[in-house]
Amino acid sequence: MTNRDVWRAALEQSAIDCNCRPEDFLKTENVITSANADPRARVYLPRPVECDLVSYGSNVVAQVSDRVREAVTAYVNAYPASHSFETPHLYVLNEALAPFRLKACYMAEYFLPDVDRLRELLCPYEMRLLGPADFAGLYRPEWSNALCAQRKEHDALAVGAYDGEVLVGLAGASADCESMWQIGVDVLPAYRRRGIASALTSRLALEVFRLGKAPFYCAAWCNLKSVRNALKCGFRPAWVELTARSLAHIDELNRS
Repeated sequence: MTNRDVWRAALEQSAIDCNCRPEDFLKTENVITSANADPRARVYLPRPVECDLVSYGSNVVAQVSDRVREAVTAYVNAYPASHSFETPHLYVLNEALAPFRLKACYMAEYFLPDVDRLRELLCPYEMRLLGPADFAGLYRPEWSNALCAQRKEHDALAVGAYDGEVLVGLAGASADCESMWQIGVDVLPAYRRRGIASALTSRLALEVFRLGKAPFYCAAWCNLKSVRNALKCGFRPAWVELTARSLAHIDELNRS
């Protein structure tokens, strides 16, 4: 798979997620689409969405419900794409969404591998390739980034780092859509800053490629440790995304 193949897979999947065409993300003008519950969309996205903003850098593609279309269209057309995903402009979006009892909730940066830079990095501990049967008993808080207890059926592959027989690090790949698998990684606190996360991430990304899928990586832009891990492994920033959710949903998250 070439870099061109990876980017095409990402654009095509984003088009499914956002109910638009792949080329819409490369336009200079913004694109507003109607919310659509496509079964091929990434499994963790709410369906249908009320307000979801995506940018590959050139514009904003906004998928919206009918009731917020006017408000969100005015917002994305008021500011450059590069500033629509940050404060203070986000306060304007929240004010526009307030009558609908919605607020900006999930914000993340997504990374794609540069196939010319991706390589398996050395790990100071033994690494083992794991299938669903091997990690069935690992749905615990310390591995919550690598594995998702709410969507176990999508966890397809993992790589573990072992100090003897003790699992000290785990990277998992979730089959979030047909062509792309998302990678998440956890390392026990006592074993961090030893290169384990990057070794696991790079090995798993290569294994995902061998299965004919494109790996991708997601991090909040304030999570510098995660971003540094992505960059170290040869991943590069690809797109950003912001999803608004109900005030009730946000309140529940803040209580947990």
